[in-house]
Amino acid sequence: MVVSSSKTRKVVIVGAGFVGSSYAYALLNQGTVHQLVLVDLDKERAEGEARDLNHGMPFASQMKIRAGDYNECRNADLVVITAGANQKPGETRLDLASKNANIMKGIVENIMETGFDGILLVATNPVDVLTQVAYDVSGLPKERVIGSGTILDTARFKYLLSDYFEVDSRNVHAYIVGEHGDTELPIWSHVQIGGLPLNVYGQIENYHEDLDMQNIFENVRDAAYHIIERKGATYYGIGLGLARLTKAILYNENSILTVSTAFNGEYGLNDVFLGIPAVVNEQGVREILRLNLSESEQEKLEHSAQVLKDMYAGISYS
Repeated sequence: MVVSSSKTRKVVIVGAGFVGSSYAYALLNQGTVHQLVLVDLDKERAEGEARDLNHGMPFASQMKIRAGDYNECRNADLVVITAGANQKPGETRLDLASKNANIMKGIVENIMETGFDGILLVATNPVDVLTQVAYDVSGLPKERVIGSGTILDTARFKYLLSDYFEVDSRNVHAYIVGEHGDTELPIWSHVQIGGLPLNVYGQIENYHEDLDMQNIFENVRDAAYHIIERKGATYYGIGLGLARLTKAILYNENSILTVSTAFNGEYGLNDVFLGIPAVVNEQGVREILRLNLSESEQEKLEHSAQVLKDMYAGISYS
């Protein structure tokens, strides 16, 4: 693993709500960064979160944590945007699009006015469309504007498969791709457990007719709705996912993660951001993996892309 000597490992989080603070807590526990700055419209909230996190420093890795403003973005390696309106019970991610597009535009303009020249990581929902908004507004190269994509959906998929087959989730290799939302899809043809294809390990030939497998996928796809109904929001899982992405970027890992990134001909898709396995390093997205999809998987990926294109075309922000 090569760690770039040019990196200061400074991260700015824009949005000190549930997701932003959970992400900050994960970073503190893992000791991934040297400097962490919390920026929020509610400056008192950001200050309170920073103080609370600092008080845990004797139990964690040493780092600098403080509240600040957008000027802190100037020399940051990574700015992570978690701010935005929350998804309400009964509301889809798509319903959030126009509401959060205007918020995203203002945030990115404030970031870029500082002379920021690092990597933008977007976690605000609907993440695929808002990552495209951030890309358009920022003017940064496409490889340096990344969405959290389906990293959490993929983690949920791995966990539920591991629970079903009673194996360590770290030995399950599987992907959820497409929209982070209702049109996402599992790549059943590439699920492996300990290196064995699912049809070998699980003796399952037709994933689309197997009720247990379909129940697993439906629980992945609808997980956010179930959690929001019970506790109002999801934040621990995505906080850990963002911390994992941060490590891949700051430590130049060349790790494969299902991020939302720009398509330019891959899988026959263009001018859309959606989740796909990609190699991530200190430059952002190095490349998109080109999996051999089944005909059904390709069709569903194209449908997911079209839904996102239509939504992006329908939003307005100024």
